[in-house]
Amino acid sequence: MKTVLLVDDSVTMLKSLQTALEISGFKVATATDGEAAMRLLRGGLRPDLVITDINMPHMDGLTFIRHARQTLRFTPILALTTEGQRAKRDEAKQLGATGWILKPALGSDLMKVVNQVLPTLMVA
Repeated sequence: MKTVLLVDDSVTMLKSLQTALEISGFKVATATDGEAAMRLLRGGLRPDLVITDINMPHMDGLTFIRHARQTLRFTPILALTTEGQRAKRDEAKQLGATGWILKPALGSDLMKVVNQVLPTLMVA
């Protein structure tokens, strides 16, 4: 079973994405900000995919991506945000983000992107 790490300060968003991913057969770990996500990674979590919000307290998503890339060199990282600005996308990509998903991400839209970055899973 593939594991996805979800990082978002919105409990509603976490639950929504977690449900969509679990229905599709993923194991899901969650964190409410980049600091909490880094604690999980330092504790040994090695997800197959990371989906992170950009605007969060304590450690924002861009900072998290930069730090996570030191541990997760080849793991796809998707930035999930309401930010549509090209500059933010470019910055996320430079820091190591694999892709960008705009909120709100519906279950079917989310799974379409997940299947693109993890094509070997072939989940519905």
